[in-house]
Order: sequence, then structure tokens, then C-alpha cells
Amino acid sequence: MKKLQPLIYALLICCGILIGYIGNNPTTTNEEGKINAILNLIDNHYVDTLNTSDFEDKTINAILNELDPHSAYIPVKKYQAVEEDMQGSFSGIGVQFNIIDDSIVVVSAISGGPSEKLGIQSGDRIISVEKEDVASTGIKNEGVIKLLRGEKGSIVNINIKRRGQLELMPFAISRDDIPLYSVDVGIMLKDQIGYLKINRFAATTYEEMMEKVNFLQQAGMQKLILDLRGNPGGYLHIANQMCDEFLKDGELIVFTEGRNRTKEETFATRNGQLENIKVIVLIDEGSASASEIVSGAIQDNDRGKIIGRRSFGKGLVQEQIPLQDGSVIRLTTQRYYTPSGRCIQKDYGKNEKDYYLEQYTRKDTTTSRPDSLTYSTKNGRTVYGGGGITPDIIIKRDSTANYLQINRMIGKGWLSEFCLKQSEQLKKKNIKSHNEIDKAIIYTQYKAFVTKKDNDFKLKLGNTELKYFSNLLKATTCRNIWDNDIYYSVLSAEDEFIQRAIKAVSYTHLTLPTIYSV
Repeated sequence: MKKLQPLIYALLICCGILIGYIGNNPTTTNEEGKINAILNLIDNHYVDTLNTSDFEDKTINAILNELDPHSAYIPVKKYQAVEEDMQGSFSGIGVQFNIIDDSIVVVSAISGGPSEKLGIQSGDRIISVEKEDVASTGIKNEGVIKLLRGEKGSIVNINIKRRGQLELMPFAISRDDIPLYSVDVGIMLKDQIGYLKINRFAATTYEEMMEKVNFLQQAGMQKLILDLRGNPGGYLHIANQMCDEFLKDGELIVFTEGRNRTKEETFATRNGQLENIKVIVLIDEGSASASEIVSGAIQDNDRGKIIGRRSFGKGLVQEQIPLQDGSVIRLTTQRYYTPSGRCIQKDYGKNEKDYYLEQYTRKDTTTSRPDSLTYSTKNGRTVYGGGGITPDIIIKRDSTANYLQINRMIGKGWLSEFCLKQSEQLKKKNIKSHNEIDKAIIYTQYKAFVTKKDNDFKLKLGNTELKYFSNLLKATTCRNIWDNDIYYSVLSAEDEFIQRAIKAVSYTHLTLPTIYSV
């Protein structure tokens, strides 16, 4: 018990801190009076001095963790990075990088960014930043970001080693706003089928999506595969805007309700640009929150089919409450419900670890669902609550596949290094199309590369893993030569989800809105 006393004191201190931050109401309850009294007792009489700043982050999180898995405290030092990710831009030098052989290697200069304008190229190695050596120093991704991001307009001096150049090349780069795209790609596949992949719901996601949609419709898109796999969510209002493009005027998108929040319903308007486009939505166990709002609205309104694996199961809405020191609390204040009335929040489990690992142990089945968790769509189809969105067409996880070796090689940076070298060699050959690149040849060359890297590493992949990895090698090499469009085009050819969606959107009748003329 004595060992727990400092933590208990710290929790009490943080309760007082939170009360002071959230509101200075002169009328205190008895409980608040007790806390303040205890704090005063500790401050005046405790044997040791307590440094509250050492306890704040951990203890505030300890309090919030008692509520639910998604209420969270974001300290000042992390808040900027979180906001940059959600606002869709940051200020930096504009390069994508990987750490290969303990060196910072430029994978590509971001189009229109300051580095591209200065001529920095794929394969360049950053040797020093502001005269500080960063090669072979064990620098991590976080360290690179800290060095190269900064205030817009500020100058950062770097030295680059370029293949074929004997001397280091100095660059003085003026940092500028660099976009963080949340729509990975928008491409045409075949048979008038468009493909959109969205990685999160950030402030700029809707505008990014509609830019891609306009391009795809000009290219003749009549059907759409919307890929929300691995999308953890984001802003609720962005999900609503996206749904409005697909649904007819007056159709319910979502409603929210909380103990101290009134019920609020969101309906589609007549402005939908995609109301007459057939749609398939791809989800998996990594699709959460706003992704589940979109897929739930599409499914419950019988607007399209959902394909993949049951989504994560996050049906809680957080509000961001700023604190006086610049940190914030994200507090769960409401639950959201799909149009049929489903709250798809899954059980919290015994602890946070179990909560987040549940997705890897679940079984994709609907046979064991109780009647209380069955709901009806607009046209009377049965859908299920109780944790996540259950797809209309389930693609089961291959329990025999083992991607451990692949993940280890990616973690070691071997895939990035090999594909970078491959792309440099292929550029010299002036190839015109990804169809000129043979996956089997690339994989054979990769095996030789791995042997040189680590002779003791025995590369042995099963048929499923080999098919996936050889295609990934080709796609990554192609991205280095061309762009993301080619990368996803190559990946899609061997993607079970996408190929199943192509068949479904091509041959399955999907109910579409009736069109009237006046």
C-alpha cells in the first residue's frame, strides 16, 4: 500500500488541476471540497515535496482511462503534431524519407515543395543538418522530423550525398507549408470502375475526395470502389459531407446522443454528386469511427454493398476541450448510431490491451448474434450491431498465411533500399510502362540482395505470401519511378478485396435512386 501512496497523491493532485482547468465555479460540491481539502493537507503536511509536473501526464491519463478507451489527454508537446495530421499540412522541407543503413534517404521530393524546387532527388542521402552529422548516428524517424520540420519561412541548411557525385552538395532550404494528403489515390481500374482510397478523415479530406471524383467522372466513371480499409476515422462532419454525396435528399446519415447532449440527427441534402453512381465500400478490422459512419450509412440506406471484414467497432464521439497550458482533453460525450439505430461500439473488454487486440482474435460470423443485435435496413435487409459494421460480403482472414518474415524485412528497411536501387537502374533503361517490369525477375534479384545483406537470413515464403510480396516489390519500385497512381494500380491487380469488389460492382444489381424529369 505504501508503494501506491505517491500515485494516489498524484491522482488527487490531477483531480484538483482538472477541476481548476475545466471551470472556476465558486459553488463547489462536497466532493470537490474534499479533494481541495486533501490537496491542502498534502501541500501543508506531507513529508516529501511533490513535483506535480512529473505526475501530470501519466496521472491525467490514468483518470481518463477509467472512463473509456478513447477519452485521452494530449500534452502540449504532442498536440502540434496531432493537429498537423488532422489539419492536413505541416511546415517543412517537403521530402518523403526512409532511414536505410543508418542514413536518411530521400524517397521522393514532394511535388511543388521547396526541396523539389531546389532539385533534391530520389536517392539523395542527407549527411548533415545545420552542420550536425546525421549519418551513422542511430537517428530515428522522430529525430529527423524534429530537425527538418519548423516554422514556415525559416531556413535549414543540409548537406547531401548524391550517387555519382564525389563532393557533398549543400542546400539552404526555406521551409514551407507541405500538404498531408488523406486521399491516397483516385484512379480508374476497368469497365468504368473508379477506385478511391482514403486513409483518414481530416479537415481537407472532403475537398481532396471531390477533386478526385471530378477527375474520375470526367474519365467516365459509372461505378466506384471506396476503400476505407485501415482508416481509423477523424472528423465526424467530414464523414457526413462524404455520405451526403452518395445519399438522396432526406436520407438519415447518422444520429448522436449523450447523457448531457440532446439527440442530433444528420440528413443528406439534394446536393449529392454521386447519387447515381454504383458503390462498393471496402472495410476491415482497422476501419473505425468515421469510416464506420460512412459504411453504416451506405449499408443501412441500401445504397451499396460493404465488402471485407468486420470493422473495428468505435461508436463514440469525442469533444476536444482545451486546457490553460495549451494541452487538450478529448472527452467522450456522445455515442453515434447508424440510420437503422445500431450503436456499433464494441465492448471495452478487461483492459485497453484486450480492447485493441480483440480485432486479431475475433471470428467473422453472424450465426451467434442474439436477436437484440439484429436491425433492418431501409429495404428490410438484416444487419447486425454489437461491435463494428459486418460486411454484406465477408472476406475471411487467411489463417495459414504468415507475414512475419515480410514485416521483418520491411522493418529492416530492405524493401525500401532494394526498390530504390531497382528504380534507379530501370530509369536508366528508360522504360515506359510498368508492364515492362517482371515480378518474377524482381523477386529473384531481391533474393540475391537479401543474401548480401545477411547471409544467415533464410528467405522462405509460402505461395500466398510470395504472391503478395513480389507484387509489393514491383509496386514500390514503380512508385519510385512514376507515382502513387501506378503503385495502387499494380497493387490492385493482386488485391483480393478489390478484385472481389470489381466482380460485385460489375455483376451484382445494386439498388439506385429513381430519376425523375420535370
